Amino acid sequence: MPTVADVLRQHGDDYLRQFGDRMPLQHKRVLSLIRKCRTGELGHLRYECDSCQRTHWVGRSCNNRHCPNCQSDKTQKWLADRLSELLPVPYFMVTFTVPEALRKIVRAHQEVCYRALFDCGSQTILELASGKRFVGTKRMGFFGALHTWGRDFTVYNPHVHFVVPGGGVSKDSSKWQACPANFLLVEKAASTVFCAKFRDVVRAAGIEDEFLAADPRAWTQHWTMDVEAVGDGRGTLKYLAPYVHRVAVSNNRVESMNERHVVFRYTPSGKKYSKRRRVTGQEFVRGFLQHSLPPGLHRIRYYGFLNSHSSLSIDYVRMLVWFYLGWNYVLAKRVVPEVRPKRSLLCDECGGQLRLVEITDHLRRVVYRVPFLDSS
Repeated sequence: MPTVADVLRQHGDDYLRQFGDRMPLQHKRVLSLIRKCRTGELGHLRYECDSCQRTHWVGRSCNNRHCPNCQSDKTQKWLADRLSELLPVPYFMVTFTVPEALRKIVRAHQEVCYRALFDCGSQTILELASGKRFVGTKRMGFFGALHTWGRDFTVYNPHVHFVVPGGGVSKDSSKWQACPANFLLVEKAASTVFCAKFRDVVRAAGIEDEFLAADPRAWTQHWTMDVEAVGDGRGTLKYLAPYVHRVAVSNNRVESMNERHVVFRYTPSGKKYSKRRRVTGQEFVRGFLQHSLPPGLHRIRYYGFLNSHSSLSIDYVRMLVWFYLGWNYVLAKRVVPEVRPKRSLLCDECGGQLRLVEITDHLRRVVYRVPFLDSS
């Protein structure tokens, strides 16, 4: 089965010849790194088998955050960390997006608009959910995850999912304040507030006229947003995890390719079955690269007591929740998910364990020699 990197190697040159003069530098860099990933062009890792002493050469990974080959270990660690932070309260997933007619403008001004999705969405949640009828405090803790694709990765659909626990810490830090069951905030009000905040950001950035040119009703139409109760949050975290450290399409979705076309599989929204789609090689490359993030922009942001700079620790917040629920915190047992250990490389001759010996450049000149530690 071909991989995403195989497709980029096959069709990347044609794409560069046709669109290279208009491509952002970041797209060229992503395309170059992923095409070289594990081919030896970025250097090699030299392993030796502890059993038969056979030497094995492995091409170095590109470690680019958009590469489907390089991010699986980070994904598992992120999921384990987030599961360990879950509180015994109801969770909500709040999603903000922009109307379809405006998405081309968002793609043209990604840095401004992606930051606006995060900032305006988080501010809207805090302003509305902190009302006296709901949570009643702004000392909440949640995170947002940026997605720029739908089920079919060739479609551009920028949106942010915020995963929000149903409550917050009181102003004096003495108690947990819970929101009503299965209700966090009013969707219609959130849509209006978010749209107004987003308009203020693009106006300050000097690009409001482009939004109005794309759709004269840009600031008067209804902006779709969604608030969904998601139980204890575990299912939502497992849904988001594959997209945190990877881009829109994974290797196992690519079924075949030839000199002109690529066939990939996707699951339509709301369906349990998969469909196949056949696109040109250039369309696949374009669809992949359009989801590359601007340098320095993170796909995940943390707010409130989930932020690493918060004065409230997650353990203290958990203690307040247990007191609120009437449980003794000392007796409360918290299961911390374990990160699956990274699989060891094994010798294809004898099955023995491989030990990293050297890191070399693309000409196999030694860059770093790994010290040997005898554990016997």
